[in-house]
Amino acid sequence: IVSVLAVSALASAKGTKDEAVALVRKAVAYYHEHGPDRAFAAINDSKGQFVDRDLYVVIYDINGNCLAHGFNPRQIGKNLLELRDPDGVYFVKERVELAKTKSSFWQDYKFMNPQSKLIEEKSMYMEKVGDLLIGCGAYK
Repeated sequence: IVSVLAVSALASAKGTKDEAVALVRKAVAYYHEHGPDRAFAAINDSKGQFVDRDLYVVIYDINGNCLAHGFNPRQIGKNLLELRDPDGVYFVKERVELAKTKSSFWQDYKFMNPQSKLIEEKSMYMEKVGDLLIGCGAYK
């Protein structure tokens, strides 16, 4: 029974794809209601409403510049087009390319889970809002 409870507690500790989509939609609504400055500040707050367990919102501009990041403030203000995952995938560059033809999309890559501190497979959901990409990923 203990191992079943531990597995179920671990599973609930991870955010789901549906929760990632809901967090992105909440961030998009907040952006429209409060404008970019307040939205970026709220998303950058690691203890705020746009961070939930291993789910956190990120915002890039269409050129790959990180404007807001709920987990890693060191990325804010940097161009991340050359960032690669452990398999060599240029995942930010791929997002920018996908956003040229889609208003919303899913993208798979590998990234460090802030809870487990391990590199894990992740699916990122992104919505294009003007020249911005607002996203949140769920670890598989």
